[in-house]
Amino acid sequence: MGVAGALEHGVVGCAEEGKLSTAARADYAEAAAVVLLKDQQAGKVYELAGDSAFTLSEYAAAISKASGKDVAYHNVPEAEFTKILVGVGLPEGFAAILANSEVGASKGGLFDDRKTLSTLIGRPTTSIEDSIKAAL
Repeated sequence: MGVAGALEHGVVGCAEEGKLSTAARADYAEAAAVVLLKDQQAGKVYELAGDSAFTLSEYAAAISKASGKDVAYHNVPEAEFTKILVGVGLPEGFAAILANSEVGASKGGLFDDRKTLSTLIGRPTTSIEDSIKAAL
C-alpha cells in the first residue's frame, strides 16, 4: 500500500471494511533481529502484527490528513482488483494472491491484536500515521 500511489490514484482494494494489523518494516526487522539473537528458537513460529489495526478507508483518511490532499478508498471486486494489479505490472499469479489476501482481510484474516510484535521489540509498533508521515 504505497502512499505515493494512493496520492495519485486513491486507495484501491477489495478488503471492504476488514481490519489490517500491519506494522512498519523497521518493526519487523527489529523483531527478526531479536529472535535471531535469542536461544532455543528452532521451530518457533511468531505471528507478527502491528498494535493498531485499520481499514483501508481509515488508511485513505490518514493519508488525506497527513498530506492535505483528498484520498478516497475504492472497494472493487476481487477480479477487478487483480486486473488493476496486473495493469500496474505485477505478475498475474502474484496479483491474484494479493487480491485473495484482501478478500481474506475482509473476513478478519489480517487482524491480530495479540501484540506479539511489540512484546518482542519492547515498545509499541510504529503507528500507521507515523509510517505515512515518514513516507511523505
